[in-house]
Amino acid sequence: MRNSWIIYVTAVVLCLFPFVDAPIALFMGIILAQTVKHPFLLTSKKLTHILLQVSVVGMGFGMNTFQAAEAGKQGLVFTIFSIATTIGLGIFLGKKMKVERKTSYLISTGTAVCGGSAIAAVSALVKSNEKQVSTALGTVFILNSLALFIFPIIGHWLNLSQHQFGVWAAIAIHDTSSVVGAASNYGQEALQVATTIKLERALWIIPIAFLTVFIVKGDNKKVKIPYFIILFVLAMLINTFIPAVHHEAAFIVNISKIGLKITLFLIGTGLTRDLLKNVGIKPFIQGILLWFFISVLSLTIIMYSLL
Repeated sequence: MRNSWIIYVTAVVLCLFPFVDAPIALFMGIILAQTVKHPFLLTSKKLTHILLQVSVVGMGFGMNTFQAAEAGKQGLVFTIFSIATTIGLGIFLGKKMKVERKTSYLISTGTAVCGGSAIAAVSALVKSNEKQVSTALGTVFILNSLALFIFPIIGHWLNLSQHQFGVWAAIAIHDTSSVVGAASNYGQEALQVATTIKLERALWIIPIAFLTVFIVKGDNKKVKIPYFIILFVLAMLINTFIPAVHHEAAFIVNISKIGLKITLFLIGTGLTRDLLKNVGIKPFIQGILLWFFISVLSLTIIMYSLL
């Protein structure tokens, strides 16, 4: 136990150095998850959620409100279309493939909106059990991890601009952590566009959750609202309208990028053998098909339009 604790802490320390970027941090976590017993798994899961939100808010200090608003406006219609289409197709695929109904719905909303956050919000409303939630989360987290490695490669291969890649990452990658990780490796403009559109997309958890409550007519009416997005917007406003904070803002952004790397490392450590084993072939295939659909559709529209 002590040796495993030392190994994990050493890996976290390595994330502080610039030679470890987001994909490497995630890869280290995945490798350790398969080879070394996690000494603080439950604490790690709680810390991941908090650290991701703090890191995203911190990155707001490196963004301009007017540029972010323009990026968000351009992606709004596409966001609405892609969310509705993905959830509809996901439910259809789930029925055709005979995937358990609640699991299918969780995978569909997780793919359409913002990965694990959407699954967590909706799962309580449909009264999902632990198996259903872990299957959906496992499917999304595996594909998330692949996206962080694959998307920048495809982006460079297709010569996507910073703006194009940012929009694509925000639409087609599930979780905010992997979106920010992939975009930050692609460039500063890609990071700003991707983060803005992804957080705008995350707000759709609220209407999706209310719609879910209406459909299932369950007893649990409590909807979790992602309040950290308000803090992200506040950070952008401060950076845009108070030039005196720019020096401190640059420091906060650098710390936030380190926080994101540690977040991705912790996410990687959660991809254990048990999680991979429990996903199941049908839900995983449903997740792949949905992910492929939204990735190809969004990329095609982005490359041949003004997005």
